[in-house]
Formats: sequence, C-alpha cells, structure tokens
Amino acid sequence: MNQSNRIFDGLGRVMNEAAGVADGVRREVETAVKGQAQRLVVDMDLVKREDFDALRELVQVQGEEIDALRQELAALKVGTTKAK
Repeated sequence: MNQSNRIFDGLGRVMNEAAGVADGVRREVETAVKGQAQRLVVDMDLVKREDFDALRELVQVQGEEIDALRQELAALKVGTTKAK
C-alpha cells in the first residue's frame, strides 16, 4: 500500500511539473505571437483607430458643408436666372 502511495505521489508531482512546463511554453508562444503581430502591424503602417475616427468625423463635417454650399449655389443660380 505504501509503495502505491509513493508511485501516485511521484506521478502527481510529474503531472504538476508537466503542467507548469506546458504553461510556460504557452506563455512563451503567446509572447512570440504578440511580438510578431506587433511587427506585422508596424510593417503594414496601419492607422490607429483614434486617427481613423477623427478623420472620418472631419470628412463627414466637410461633406455636410459641401452639401450646404451646393444648395446655396443652386439657389443663387435660380435667383440669377429669374432676374434675366
């Protein structure tokens, strides 16, 4: 009985050590993948989300201003056509 307990204790220790090694390998792989992903993003020269959102808002505002100016221009053209 005592021999069985020692075998199971030893087996338990080996399994715990294997789990620790597997966790270390997982963390190492995660770190490597994150590093590669960051290098890929830098190499692709991608824009940051905040910059994209700011530019999108600016374009939207300018689009609205252009529409307003087109309406004013159309109204002016109608006014000069009636005056002739």
